[in-house]
Amino acid sequence: LFLSFFLDQEEREAIYYMWMSSYLSPTRFLEGYLRRCLKGAGLTSQTLSIDSETTIHFWGPPHRSDDDDRPAMLLLHGFGPSSMWQWRRQIQAFSPSVFRLYSPDLVFFGDSTTSSTHRTEVFQAECMAKLMEKLGIDKYNVVGTSYGGFVAYHMAKMWPEKVEKVVIASSGINMRKCDSESLLQRSNCECIEKVMLPSTATELRTLMALASSSRILRMFPDALWNDVITNLYKKNRTEKIELLKGVTFGRNENLNIDPLSQEVLIVWGDKDQIFPVKMAYELKEVLGDKTKLEIIDNTSHVPQIECAQEFNNIVLRFLKGS
Repeated sequence: LFLSFFLDQEEREAIYYMWMSSYLSPTRFLEGYLRRCLKGAGLTSQTLSIDSETTIHFWGPPHRSDDDDRPAMLLLHGFGPSSMWQWRRQIQAFSPSVFRLYSPDLVFFGDSTTSSTHRTEVFQAECMAKLMEKLGIDKYNVVGTSYGGFVAYHMAKMWPEKVEKVVIASSGINMRKCDSESLLQRSNCECIEKVMLPSTATELRTLMALASSSRILRMFPDALWNDVITNLYKKNRTEKIELLKGVTFGRNENLNIDPLSQEVLIVWGDKDQIFPVKMAYELKEVLGDKTKLEIIDNTSHVPQIECAQEFNNIVLRFLKGS
């Protein structure tokens, strides 16, 4: 990253290519670092069969203790890399002293898989509820970002007796068909999979420009973007395209969401280009009187990464009731 400021495009690509070919993948290297971070925060990598068809991989406490009075928190990631790539800073901040954290990979992300033919976010919600039931967690808070916010909404709606508080970050569950079309126009892509499931360095660079306000990311060479695609976007690509097509929100111009009975916190970046911030204000009105909205300035679609400390403080205040 330091050298990127002093080398031209061809020099950066050559250096990155030599490093990758002679040493190791930068993405794999960072993945190892993230694993060490999560282990250092007191979580372990675990796999659990929730039924005869579906297996969920998750990061969670190494053992269940009946005298553990910490509130449980379920972290649901967005459409992209697996959970540890999206929630590392929250896991380090909240575990092990504040919450009992559970950070699963949604179905067909990471090492979570199923033989079921269901592909909606409602199915994802059912799988996450089964996971928490298998783990013996009766009540928990749910924090979902983007696609994970879709899942969090359905969990709160279907199991109000189990889901206590809800945090929805950068998640356009109130999107209409016109919002999907506007996103395609902003990205200059003809279909949603080219936006959310990039297969080329150019497509991934476009996604990063939409999802992040950082200009540094745009300086990375194609060699690095291709390494990211190979390691983070190729696995289960067909099934992930089916998940995109299976999303129940935004199929027409009507809103198909209802107010929630729980206290809800909406967190949004004011520069979000995936779901523009105007959607956050509308969502607050739709979800009911128990909904609070927090806008983080100079932040795009991933506030939990771009402004982690502010995001964590906002979520902590909400969940702790202050």
